[in-house]
Amino acid sequence: MLQIDCPWCGRRDEDEFHCGGQSHIQRPMLDCSDAEWGDYLFMRINPKGVSLERWRHTYGCRQWFNVARDTVTHRILAVYGMTDPVPALPEARA
Repeated sequence: MLQIDCPWCGRRDEDEFHCGGQSHIQRPMLDCSDAEWGDYLFMRINPKGVSLERWRHTYGCRQWFNVARDTVTHRILAVYGMTDPVPALPEARA
């Protein structure tokens, strides 16, 4: 089972959390085209390697935070706040 370090509660099992999908997505302006709006709603990257994701500690403090995770090894490379910039990441595969 994946262990996630909640910034507020510490290390907990994965089943206490829910993944909210890709992080750092910019909402388009109100006057955007239908194609831009569709891209915002439905298009997500699905990398083989480092993925930046939003997670919520649903069965704990209920706070949202970001996780940098290697999708191949499931190794968590960084945990950081929702408004924080992406930290310098170590090598993904080890």
